Amino acid sequence: TSDTIQIQNISLYPAAHPDWIPDLCFNPQIHSDSDEGDGSIKYTISGEGAGTVFIIDEVTGDIHATERLDREEKTFYTLRAQARDRLTDAPLEPESEFVIKVQDINDSEPKFLEGPYIGSVAELSPVGTSVMKVMASDADDPTYGSSARIVYSVLEGERVFTVDRQTGVIRTAVADLDRETQDRYELVVKATDMAGQMGGLSGSTTVTIVITDVNDNPPRFPQKMYQFSVSEDAAVGTSIGRVIATDADMGENTDMSYLIKDEEGGELFRVSTDGDTQEAIITIKKPLDFENKRSHNVVVEAVNKHVDPRFVDLGSFRDQTIVRVSVTDVDEPPIFIPSIGTIMEVQEDARLGALVGIVTARDPDMDNVPIRFSIDQSTDQEQIFNIDPVTGAITLGKILDRETAGWHNITVTAVEADNQSMASQTAVSIRILDVNDNPPELATPYEASICEDAKPGQLIHTISVVDRDEPQSGHRFYFTLAPEASNNRHFTLWDIKDNTAGIRTQRSGFNRQEQNVYLLPILVVDSGPPALSSTGTLTIHVCGCDTDGAIQSCNATAYVMSAALSPGALIALLVCILILIGKAFTYPPHSLIGAS
Repeated sequence: TSDTIQIQNISLYPAAHPDWIPDLCFNPQIHSDSDEGDGSIKYTISGEGAGTVFIIDEVTGDIHATERLDREEKTFYTLRAQARDRLTDAPLEPESEFVIKVQDINDSEPKFLEGPYIGSVAELSPVGTSVMKVMASDADDPTYGSSARIVYSVLEGERVFTVDRQTGVIRTAVADLDRETQDRYELVVKATDMAGQMGGLSGSTTVTIVITDVNDNPPRFPQKMYQFSVSEDAAVGTSIGRVIATDADMGENTDMSYLIKDEEGGELFRVSTDGDTQEAIITIKKPLDFENKRSHNVVVEAVNKHVDPRFVDLGSFRDQTIVRVSVTDVDEPPIFIPSIGTIMEVQEDARLGALVGIVTARDPDMDNVPIRFSIDQSTDQEQIFNIDPVTGAITLGKILDRETAGWHNITVTAVEADNQSMASQTAVSIRILDVNDNPPELATPYEASICEDAKPGQLIHTISVVDRDEPQSGHRFYFTLAPEASNNRHFTLWDIKDNTAGIRTQRSGFNRQEQNVYLLPILVVDSGPPALSSTGTLTIHVCGCDTDGAIQSCNATAYVMSAALSPGALIALLVCILILIGKAFTYPPHSLIGAS
């Protein structure tokens, strides 16, 4: 155990000793019960501060401090005390240890050690929103009295912010903080010890509170109308101009997108946002036409990208402006109607100078200058067609032949009469329509073979024909034996009705020794109009065959079927041929129109 001796600013704690009695006074004293007051005992001290900070009266044992003690620098001292014989210096008592504790007084003011303080709070935050916390420290003894009990208060800025007296938490005192009006506040916060009582010490610090942005401001166009002009020949994608909406907010709260709100503007123009400048870039979406419309009013809308739903009720987060686009005129070349080329038709038997068709072009400009037409000679080197330079009428310059060329592709040029540099071209495709001006013919020089022992009705060969014409309703051919062979006793012709015919034997027992070749004339007539015909010959060889019908050998002596006819039959055949030839030459070439 130990006893305590108190002095002002000093507490002396002598080690327990039955002979020493603590003296509670400002000048503590150590005393031995063997001291009779005759001066024979000498008191000494040693240890921390002995002889410097503390001295002892050798006779009385009174201990004195030689300087002001500071608890914040050193809170206690450890000393040793001893009573000795003054003459012999021999110890009279065992050495005892003293602990001197420095008692605290309120001599240290509170200090803010973590400053300067910087905090932030969002604008329009509700009252009582926590902003930040400040803390002061006091070097005095927190366990002794109220020297280190600190309370906080706001010296400057108390209308806008408050501070909790005990915790130092700073909160908002108003709900109408507006970053756009004031974006920061400087507060002075005071810390006072002694729990704020009279005589307490205090210290202060400055607190900077930054007001952060929320998206509480809509975009606004500085003007309600902008005007730009663009040439009517500007290409799609050309930028017409830029407009920008301003926003009092900051950071991403100013990000916005732009829209075109009217139907006509959205069809002709496109708007995009420049990510760096937040400008609206208006470009051409479709070609413009001065003659069709000289100005366009485009409604452009700006919309915030990041809308805070808490503040939607504060107002509309979009704004509109009108962009008036004036279209300027340029001299444009003629426009063909239709613009994608023309297809014309003419019959191949049309006369020289016949009208093929008419091309049309106009001047798209307001002046409506007269147009002149011409044919690009590189596309009509034979000058088959002519064109009227004023009317655009295309006529025939040469006789046509569909079988030689069924299509002609020419290029027609249109120029302004007073400005040859304003020129356009269009493709004209001319289809030549067929007329029946070519007779049908056997496809190939036909030859067939039969065995000597051929039976009646045996199919010898199937024939077909070709015709250079192409009637629109398709070909239809008719087959018969030529008049000079219609009465022969050897072969018959069968019209199969599919533009082919079959040749069959009419009897049996052919003898190649008597006659080994027969020439069978076949008459082919088309469907016109007019109907044209030709005669072809089928050569039939009589051959020797084996028992299986395989041909072994054939002779080459020809016998014309007509040789067996009477003189009267030959005369009748000749008359028929002359009649057919006469009909063919009776019709003029243009009468064959519509044969296709």
